[in-house]
Amino acid sequence: MSVVVVATISPKPEHADEVRQAVLETVPRVHEEPGCERYALHEGRGQLVMVEQWESPEALATHGKAEALTDLSKRLDGKLTEPPAVTVLTAVPAGDPAKGAL
Repeated sequence: MSVVVVATISPKPEHADEVRQAVLETVPRVHEEPGCERYALHEGRGQLVMVEQWESPEALATHGKAEALTDLSKRLDGKLTEPPAVTVLTAVPAGDPAKGAL
């Protein structure tokens, strides 16, 4: 069963462009990780929001220790207003199965 994650990154205003660029450069690397089904960047209200989908909890755990994410963490050090907020979600399918869950 897939695991859905929403990660919100809040850059300090003076580092917003640098943080955005670092995340954009990391996305293709994460797309190559085993078990990555979706890793989609969105932005709004001064925040970057990553919507992720992993084929299993094990794939998500591997991602958490992968080089792409550890490199990104180093690049973002001191440039965020707070640590990234990461929420792991469980789908509650409703309505049309093709539209009611990721």
